[in-house]
Amino acid sequence: MKAVIPLAGKGTRLRPHTHHTPKPLLKVAGKPVLAYILDDVVALGVEEIVFIVGHLRETVEAWIAEEYPTLRAHYVLQEVQDGTAGAIALAEPFVDEDVLIIFADAVLEVDYGLIDTLGSDYGAVIWAKEVEDYQRYGVIVTHEDGTMARIVEKPSEPVSKLANIGLYYVRDHKLLFEGIRHTLSVGAGPSGEFYLTDAFQYMVDQGSRIATAPVDGWWDAGKPETLLETNEHLLLIGRGGVDPAAKVEGAEIVEPVRIEAGVEVRGGRIGPNVTLEAGTVVDDSTLEHTVVGPSARLRRVQLRDSIVGGYAELSGVSGSVLVADHSVVRGLGGATRGRPQRAG
Repeated sequence: MKAVIPLAGKGTRLRPHTHHTPKPLLKVAGKPVLAYILDDVVALGVEEIVFIVGHLRETVEAWIAEEYPTLRAHYVLQEVQDGTAGAIALAEPFVDEDVLIIFADAVLEVDYGLIDTLGSDYGAVIWAKEVEDYQRYGVIVTHEDGTMARIVEKPSEPVSKLANIGLYYVRDHKLLFEGIRHTLSVGAGPSGEFYLTDAFQYMVDQGSRIATAPVDGWWDAGKPETLLETNEHLLLIGRGGVDPAAKVEGAEIVEPVRIEAGVEVRGGRIGPNVTLEAGTVVDDSTLEHTVVGPSARLRRVQLRDSIVGGYAELSGVSGSVLVADHSVVRGLGGATRGRPQRAG
């Protein structure tokens, strides 16, 4: 089995951080989102992965080569951002067997064992999550046996609450790419993009049976508020704690937190839901629901619902901020309201 992972997006909802860091490499609980995905895929025995790259491709490729040197990685440039079907179409020359397709927007907890037990009459599996805010997603309408009937994008009526989360196993890869070619030939949707879900609809219309499967966990990291929620979840299930090589003096620690080696905290209060990456120094500050990158310097700040990049320097700041790597922010004064303040 091979895998295809699209990574070409610009991550506009996470700017300014994604001006310099590819969205899949942004960290939650001290680990890039892409690393959570690749660790699971490698554990399945997948050795060959096609990465669809674009924005900051050199950074992505260098990180994969360094962190996963044994992978047989292929990189295909998506020059035109024409949607999910356009992205996956670029992988066709490399796909000659069963394939996993994973969109790297979230941390997933999935039972991949279903792949080994899937009946021979199924052409694919789409993993889905039941949600209440179904209007935000493409939702899967199923037959009585749980197989896919159709996918409806952002419905105004509750035709289904099974959200398509961007994780697929495809056994009949030839029919999938036939469906992608058909999708690309009939014209783009209202947004000007071609959707991979239309290719799955083509498979169903040609008689393929596509199973739907539940996910045990799906934690979005595609925008600031959900990235912070995902950070909290991961801290609570085992990635929290204070490293013995960190120095905490006179500070109140409110779990869950992740304080890595080389961090220095003097006074103030840290937590809940705070990650401080290695080498960061925090003096006389209060941090809640905040992620801070490596080797940052924070002095007399009061932050909540914030993301601070590595090597940033903040002093006298109060409120909610989004501060990119190497930024300097001093003395903004009173608490900010509404949308987080951005610097970078």
